[in-house]
Amino acid sequence: MATNDKDTIYIDIDDEITGIIDKLGTSKGKVVALVLPKRASVFQSIVNMKLLKRAADNADKHLVLITSEAGLMPLAGAAGVHVAKTLTSRPEIPSGPQLPDDKEEIVEEDVADEEAPLDPNKTLGQLAGGGAAATVGADGVETLILDDEDLPPEADAAKAAGEKTFEPPGKKKNKNKKLAVPNFERFRLLLIGGGLLLILLIFGLIFATVALPKATISIKTDATSVDTSVGLNLATAATKLDEATNTVPAKLATVPKTYTQQVPTTGQKNNGNKASGSVKIINCGASSVTIPAGNGFSSSSSQTYISTESVTVPKSTYDNSGNGFVCNDDGNATVNVIAQSGGSSYNAPAGGTYKISNGPASTTAKGGTMSGGTDSIVQIVNQNDITAAKAKITVNDADIKTALDALLKKDGYFSVTATYVAGTPAVTTSANVGDVANNVTVTQTVSYTMFGVHKDDLRKLASNDIKKQIDTNKQSILSDGVDNANYNVDNISATTTQVTMSGKATAGPDLDIATIKQNAAGKKPGPVKSELSDNPDVKSVDIKLSPFWVSSIPKKTSRITVNIAKPDVTVKTNSSTGGSH
Repeated sequence: MATNDKDTIYIDIDDEITGIIDKLGTSKGKVVALVLPKRASVFQSIVNMKLLKRAADNADKHLVLITSEAGLMPLAGAAGVHVAKTLTSRPEIPSGPQLPDDKEEIVEEDVADEEAPLDPNKTLGQLAGGGAAATVGADGVETLILDDEDLPPEADAAKAAGEKTFEPPGKKKNKNKKLAVPNFERFRLLLIGGGLLLILLIFGLIFATVALPKATISIKTDATSVDTSVGLNLATAATKLDEATNTVPAKLATVPKTYTQQVPTTGQKNNGNKASGSVKIINCGASSVTIPAGNGFSSSSSQTYISTESVTVPKSTYDNSGNGFVCNDDGNATVNVIAQSGGSSYNAPAGGTYKISNGPASTTAKGGTMSGGTDSIVQIVNQNDITAAKAKITVNDADIKTALDALLKKDGYFSVTATYVAGTPAVTTSANVGDVANNVTVTQTVSYTMFGVHKDDLRKLASNDIKKQIDTNKQSILSDGVDNANYNVDNISATTTQVTMSGKATAGPDLDIATIKQNAAGKKPGPVKSELSDNPDVKSVDIKLSPFWVSSIPKKTSRITVNIAKPDVTVKTNSSTGGSH
């Protein structure tokens, strides 16, 4: 049903994405609502969801998916497609999948305390405590000035004899360069500065070789997508998993619901007095006729009267008039009658003809005056009223499934929503059909049930089926497909049900990240690449080191990151059911 603004298209479970896009393109509505069936596998792909969104944008149409399946919400949110639970619900774009934020690791290094500097205010002479005084020349070299006591003996003798020595005027005595003392204060400062620089250099070297180096090992692998199909026997009486028969212990959750609706009655009944009178019966037959009490007499206006007593009508005589025998109508009898229902419409004048119900063809009846009927119209319940009240009862299956799921999760069970069943309604009414009433209330009680199982049991059976299809010596199960599996109910009862679990598993090389880090720590990239490439399921290995001066993988495994890329998947189909029912 399409209008100029909105078009509703119902999607079949077998429709392909190309056919759905064609339907979308040929739609004449600006807003196109696609009503999806349950477990529509074509919409489980993010690629199909984005193709559908692109087709809608190219056609300048607003696309809305009508579904309540929780599994489709992240895909629709990632593709930017509006979703509504019903055709009357407000559409919105669901939230997309959330991804963790990468945070860069920050390494902090402690710097050792610097040595306390020497006191530069003391001279070497002060520290040594000598008796000689020192002066500092213009060239920065200290010069010692000796006392007379330090003069050689020859000088002392000449002085004592009164000899005079000549010293040119204006000239001062030159200092002896050989007696200059090095500047130990400056040397000490240079020594301390050099020590600090060496310490900083050591710490910088440690930081550059230990804290900064990082290695990222990226591995691409081959993997196989395995289609699994496992037949499950869910049984509430089972206490443990039977892998031979695929019998899984199950729990049946029950939620009773009561619904009530009231509608006004539409039926009418005339509760007035019933008309009464008499009918004369004429018998032209060959023998007498007996009419029982309660027999009906219908007038030409379709009004029915009931005889209140049994009557026997004798046969009539015949005369030969020359044209054949003629009934003399002398075989007759009169019986009292009463109208079938009340009302003035049953009042009738005398002389009317009546048809005798179940009477012989040889009998006829003429009525006397029918009188006494009066009108009194009242509302009564008819079947249409009860049907209308039932139709007004609405059931929200999504809310009931949520309640059942909560009950099962509380006891540690995984809900198999495909086993959801609404029981046979028990209906009661406030008045029966034909009862006098202005309103009628319909009450409907229904019990809803759903099976739950332990997910570990499902994973065990799925793994058994996958191992039959892969080489366990070279491959391991990367994903068993249970989390996104579909369930089809084959048979269901109150205590057991047979279900087929179908999913897509992934098998590939068994690579342990912790082991890879341990084996790679401290090695050159070449040997690590060679070792990892020896695994037949590893396609390629790429090792990136940083900063640029790092040539080996860090010894600390915390500085090594291993990324195993999503495998290139090849599909392998399993046609078996994996179990018997």
